[in-house]
Amino acid sequence: MQKNNLVVISLGGSLIVPDEIDWAFVKSFKEIIKRQISKGCRFIIITGGGKLARRYQEAALRITKKLTDDDRDWLGIHATRMNAHFIRTIFRDNAHPRINKNPNDLEDFYNFKENILVAAGWRPGFSTDYDAVLLGKYFGVKKIINMSNIDYVCDKDPNKFSDAKKLKNVSWTDFQRMVGSKWDPGMNAPFDPIASKLAAEAKMDVVILNGKKLKNMENCLENKKFNGTVIS
Repeated sequence: MQKNNLVVISLGGSLIVPDEIDWAFVKSFKEIIKRQISKGCRFIIITGGGKLARRYQEAALRITKKLTDDDRDWLGIHATRMNAHFIRTIFRDNAHPRINKNPNDLEDFYNFKENILVAAGWRPGFSTDYDAVLLGKYFGVKKIINMSNIDYVCDKDPNKFSDAKKLKNVSWTDFQRMVGSKWDPGMNAPFDPIASKLAAEAKMDVVILNGKKLKNMENCLENKKFNGTVIS
């Protein structure tokens, strides 16, 4: 089912909770989404875990050295769900009353009538990037906007290499070569490897942009010139 007015946004947890909850950012984000709704857009918004997830993971590791990858993932998943409840709450007048926590369980969500469907983490081994791609695939959406804390994807880690180059466009083949093929809980990649494989197979485009620069994000929503990386 193709829904041309439906936009999938992966809202990075680092934007919602960079340290404390950034309510001012969320307020501005809400204003833009409401403005786009008035122009006929509908949204699926998937929330990440951000600092909340990492704080729980780091605290657990201080107490026990036997923390499994599953446990680390579940802590992150529940952080994404807390952030999702926050986002659904501030969009109460526009959002479906239930949060999607399983992208394969669409019985109650596939024909949602509201302007916004909020989604969160699913199960260990998969990030919210993967959930975004899977939901996009089911709803026939061919482009996902990934709101991160970086302006562009670079050809190598800019924190380690001064000669790192910004990439405005990159193929899935080249991107997958950069990020590898394995998911690790707490991984901080521009887009996770498992999600990348699925997006490549679905011939989907993913836009990586700096979510803090909301005017730039709005330009992307309106198909205007914007700063960011398109992976296709």
